[in-house]
Amino acid sequence: MDNNYLNDLINETQSRGGGLLLNFNEKPAVVVLTVEKYNELLQKPDVVFKQQMVLGDMAEQVSEKGKILVTGGAGYIGSHLVRQLLEHGYEVVILDNLSTGKKENIPAGASFIEGDLKDVNLLRDIFAAHRISAVVHMAASIEVEESVREPEKYFENNVGNTEKLLVAMNEAGVKKIIFSSTAAVYGEQEKMPITENSPARPNNPYGYTKLLAEKAIKYYTKYAGLKAIIFRYFNACGCDFDGSIIPTHESHLIPIVLEVAKGIRPHLQVYGGDYKTFDGTCIRDYVHVLDIAKAHVAALEKIDGMDNFNIINIGTGRGSSVKEVINAASEVLNKIIPMEIGARRAGDSVITVADNTKLKQILGYELKHSDLETIIKTSWNQISNKVSAALS
Repeated sequence: MDNNYLNDLINETQSRGGGLLLNFNEKPAVVVLTVEKYNELLQKPDVVFKQQMVLGDMAEQVSEKGKILVTGGAGYIGSHLVRQLLEHGYEVVILDNLSTGKKENIPAGASFIEGDLKDVNLLRDIFAAHRISAVVHMAASIEVEESVREPEKYFENNVGNTEKLLVAMNEAGVKKIIFSSTAAVYGEQEKMPITENSPARPNNPYGYTKLLAEKAIKYYTKYAGLKAIIFRYFNACGCDFDGSIIPTHESHLIPIVLEVAKGIRPHLQVYGGDYKTFDGTCIRDYVHVLDIAKAHVAALEKIDGMDNFNIINIGTGRGSSVKEVINAASEVLNKIIPMEIGARRAGDSVITVADNTKLKQILGYELKHSDLETIIKTSWNQISNKVSAALS
């Protein structure tokens, strides 16, 4: 089918609220329009009509590596991943509603679709128009404090929209997914480091909704033939070395520390100084975003030979307290970083540190960038670029 004609069909169905899709061999393959609209499209001079309308007949050239749909691909982690996928020879389609993602983060070579996961007809159009070989699902609401204030937003986006994606994948016969989950599913743990077998007991709606999304995916691996890797990220931070990716979640610790160092904020507010840790502040496992992105590429290379359902931590296996991060930034940048100790924040865990044995043994991935010095230097490049852009 002529690609211009296909785009006209998809645009038309979207303008009509999605139109109607007919299935061939349990896959959406034909877009049905009204007779009037169909004839109107045929009058266009650049349209080449072919009576057979099965999308599989399109002469779409797809990389041998495959075409990956990345939801949330304009976001902080997603845009780093898209770069890595393109570098490794994959084709990439990004779906992002730009609620937090930035269009400027989308690299040349990736196809971009602005839209929302709640639009099931849009998902069907995407799977009909592209030969997607796997989905990396990164679109989510991720702020712990916000999730406590607005839990309904997190249930709708993190759980409901994941289910819509799974339905559309199942209809289209797309059988591989890598899901961005979080260490927040673990909640408070007595034993450190945290393994994938540690009990999941989230203490905020963000972690709880991510756990529910994991369970929905597991159901599809058991009953619908899906293969899935669940990545539980610990604290993602850092930036690609050129610092060009625009940050999308600046409420996290390291961006705020660097804004204080840059003079954008007068001081840092530390949430709680009376925890049962060696210096009274929370301890987290900080992992560089490039290591997260590269672990996803390793997962795509190995998912076919793995079990249908896998949970893998992405962390370093070592923790740093809030005060340690502040001190490290002060030393690396040679700047004083004023701070104030405030009240604890609802939903925060005291200590989260990963056991990353499965990451190394099953995927064969060794972390390369996740020392605090590299994290701080690359984040500093990012914030410096942001300030320069704002002044120009």
